[in-house]
Amino acid sequence: MRVLLLGANGYLGRFVAERLLADPAVQLTALGRGDDADVRFDLSTGSPGALTRFLDAVHPGVLVNCAGAIRGGARDVLRHNTIGAATICEALRRSGCGARLVQLGCAAEYGPSPGGSSTAEDALPRPGGPYGVSKLAATELVLGSGLDAVVLRVFSPIGPGTPAGSPLGRLAEAMRRAMQQGDSELKLPGLGVHRDFVDVRDVARAVHAASLSAAQGAINIGTGRAVRLRDAAGVLARVSGYAGSVHELDTQAAGLNGGPAGYPYPDGCGSWQQADVRTARDRLGWRARIGLEESLADIWMEAACRI
Repeated sequence: MRVLLLGANGYLGRFVAERLLADPAVQLTALGRGDDADVRFDLSTGSPGALTRFLDAVHPGVLVNCAGAIRGGARDVLRHNTIGAATICEALRRSGCGARLVQLGCAAEYGPSPGGSSTAEDALPRPGGPYGVSKLAATELVLGSGLDAVVLRVFSPIGPGTPAGSPLGRLAEAMRRAMQQGDSELKLPGLGVHRDFVDVRDVARAVHAASLSAAQGAINIGTGRAVRLRDAAGVLARVSGYAGSVHELDTQAAGLNGGPAGYPYPDGCGSWQQADVRTARDRLGWRARIGLEESLADIWMEAACRI
C-alpha cells in the first residue's frame, strides 16, 4: 500500500511517519515544505492542479494529512488548515487515484465542554477561537466532499517532542528552570484546567489503524480520561525529582488576563475536555496504551537535556 503523507515534519507527522515506515506493507512518500521531504510541496500555497498531477503519477492508496498550523493569526490558520484541506479534497476529486483520506482534526473543534462530561462525535461544535474554527471548517470540507474520508479528532497530544509552547511543554520548562536555579516553589497559571492527554505514539497508531480501516466520519482520539494540569504537574515533579512545591498563580492578581484570547484557555476549550472514545474502539479497534507517567517521563527527559 502506498501512503502519501503531508506534514511529515510536524510534531504529529514525525511519529505518524515512523509508525507507517514500521509497516513492511507500506510504501511511504512524504510531501512537505522541508528539505527532508521526498517531494517539496507547500499545501497552504500549492494549487489543486499541481497536487492532482502528483497524485496521478504516484497513485497512492491512502493520503494522510498531518499538515497545518496551530498558532498564528486567523488568516494564517485559515490558510494552512482550511484552505489546505480544500486543496487536498479538490485534488482527490480531480485525480483518478481513488485514495482514502485520513485527516487529522482536533478537540478544539468542539470548544468548551461541561465539567465531568465526555464529548462524543455528535456533540454540537462550538469552537472558541480561530484555530478551532479553521479546523472545524476543514473537517466539514473533508466530510462533505463525498470522498472516502475519515477525520481523527485528536485531543491533547503529549509525549516526546511535545512543543515548548504547549501546557505541559511550558510546565516542564518551568520545572527545569526552577531546578537549575534552586527554586523551592513554582507558581504557574491555569493548573485547574482539565485535558484529555493522549500520547503522540498512540495517535500515530490511530492514524495507521484508520489508514487500514473502512471507517468514515469523525472519530475522537483520546484516553477517555480528563487529567487536571495540577495533577500532571505532580506526576512531572515525581519523575523529575523536583522536591519543591507547585502552586497555581492567581491570574487576576498577576495581571495576566490581557494574555491570549480566552486566557488561561488559549486553545478555546475552556476548563474541561474529555473524549468519548467508544467510536475509536468500535470502528478502529484502537485504544490508548501509553500512560500519563510514561509520556511525562519522556517530556522530562528532553527538558532535562537542557539543564
